[in-house]
Amino acid sequence: MKKPLIGVLTALLLAGATALATPAAAAAPSGAQARAVSADRAVPVGQDAAADRAVRAQPAAAVSFAGTVALSNCSGSLVRMPDSAAGDPALVLSNGHCLENGMPGPGEVVVGQASSRTFSLLSSTGAKLGTLRASKIVYGTMTDTDVSLYQLNTTYAAIQSRYGIAPLTIAATHPAQGASIKVVSGYWKKIYSCSVDGFAYRLKEGEWTFKDSVRYTSSCNTIGGTSGSPVVSTATGEVVAVNNTGNEDGESCTVNNPCEVDQNGKVTVRQGINYAQQTYGIPACFAAGNRLDLTRAGCTLPRP
Repeated sequence: MKKPLIGVLTALLLAGATALATPAAAAAPSGAQARAVSADRAVPVGQDAAADRAVRAQPAAAVSFAGTVALSNCSGSLVRMPDSAAGDPALVLSNGHCLENGMPGPGEVVVGQASSRTFSLLSSTGAKLGTLRASKIVYGTMTDTDVSLYQLNTTYAAIQSRYGIAPLTIAATHPAQGASIKVVSGYWKKIYSCSVDGFAYRLKEGEWTFKDSVRYTSSCNTIGGTSGSPVVSTATGEVVAVNNTGNEDGESCTVNNPCEVDQNGKVTVRQGINYAQQTYGIPACFAAGNRLDLTRAGCTLPRP
């Protein structure tokens, strides 16, 4: 997987590199990130229809760093569900392996865990606009997928009012093979452009197995620190996946060297090729008010 990176020193040592030199475990958030967005700017649901429209996804032509965030060790994005409202508590999407307490084991699902983690909110050009703070980890796992969702202590409307930034929308439909995509890394302030090359029925990496993973064409040569980057459709501007791993050394099914396994058990290794986990199944697991409900019809996320 595209391992998290530790601290500013690591970032400086690796700046400009084309591959991750030293894998590192997930790091705790930096104490230097102190200023959080206040929750007192909340706009009640339905109060302002214009505000609801304002937090819709960016236009397809505007794939940029706007709506992305930088974690202490990974990338991420400010996201909404297709039916989220302006007054809903805002959500941040990243990888399960980027959680501050380390990587969840196979079969482990984190739900509703308190968190005060901070995120640097970026402008369209990648400049830091301010610091957002979590109130809890809504969901996190590395089983079947590799995803984490944090709830912030503020709303979409408050973020829009204070910083002029709208969230990205998580698409509720499966991406198509050949679709044009961009992987937007808030950690490295870099955008990778490529296409969906295909889908891995199963992607095995060490102890973990991911289902129906997106395989990129070779130009998305993502590196460590890009973990958790939103994969954005250039046709719709919506998030269709979350970047998480790649085969670095040509090994088979080991950490940092995932292998593809088809329906018949055939194993394929693609050195230098990178992958993401689809996100279209996430919206079905959220009810009104951005409330997680893993029992909802159509929700296929693993349960605790």
